[in-house]
Amino acid sequence: MHPSVPCKGFRPGHTSAMTQIVAHRGLLRDTRLHIDDTGGAGRPVVLIHGWPLTGESWSAQVPVLRDAGYRVVTYDRRGFGRSDKPLTGYSFDTLAEDLHAVLDSLDLRDVTLVGFSMGGGEVARYLGDYGRLRLRGVVFAASVTPYLMRTPGNPEGPLRPGRAAKLTAALTVDRDRFHDRFVEEFFSVDGTVVATREQRRAALAQCRQAGRIPALECLAAFGNTDFRDDLVRAAHVPTLVLHGDADATVPFGGSGARTHAAVPGSRLVILRGAPHGCNVTHAEAFNRALLDFLAAT
Repeated sequence: MHPSVPCKGFRPGHTSAMTQIVAHRGLLRDTRLHIDDTGGAGRPVVLIHGWPLTGESWSAQVPVLRDAGYRVVTYDRRGFGRSDKPLTGYSFDTLAEDLHAVLDSLDLRDVTLVGFSMGGGEVARYLGDYGRLRLRGVVFAASVTPYLMRTPGNPEGPLRPGRAAKLTAALTVDRDRFHDRFVEEFFSVDGTVVATREQRRAALAQCRQAGRIPALECLAAFGNTDFRDDLVRAAHVPTLVLHGDADATVPFGGSGARTHAAVPGSRLVILRGAPHGCNVTHAEAFNRALLDFLAAT
């Protein structure tokens, strides 16, 4: 592991050890993931970022969790941020394998997984593929679970096929314009942006680190993956569902409400007036709900 160095986005005085792990060994090349780890002896909390962002999107959470005594780990998903950007490997089975590699490489146990947006899919698939052995609890924050795409078998899915096709086309034709519009919606409530200029600038900078193919592959993956069977495993783990009621990107009714209903005994916290980027715009309420859940599990 590299020596401790300041991590961009953290408050002065908070440092994080930065390292890389080999998440997958392939015939042609290995896939390395960038990890930030606050270290320490506290219970581990692993934060899994949304699409098409990076681990830096958790900058409003990491110092707060560290101050509360937790060991906080973030990593950049393959294809994004400072991690390798292979052309393949963007199914949720592979992404869950990457998450497992992070936990295994750092020998993390008694872990609380916190998945934001697309990251909630990784949490669900991790449960489906690996079970609860290493876990203390799970959090689905503005999560894409249980199944975004509207189909005959999933009539409550909030993402219509036509809308998905338009998103894919827009991302393919003009990435910069797509990212501008995406970030605007990400931080908007009823059409009004509620984030600061600096918050929007930081999100855009993260979006622009995404690989072109990885961004498209992941857009297809989280739109079309059915996590309903995976969520059955969450019933055996303390679970928090955290969602903004003004989320225009992943609407609460089609995602957060259904995730809560799918996991008996889960705790639901609705962030009033919060957009999709609720961990940024409503960081105080988001952090309070997260800390309360951690203290109770």
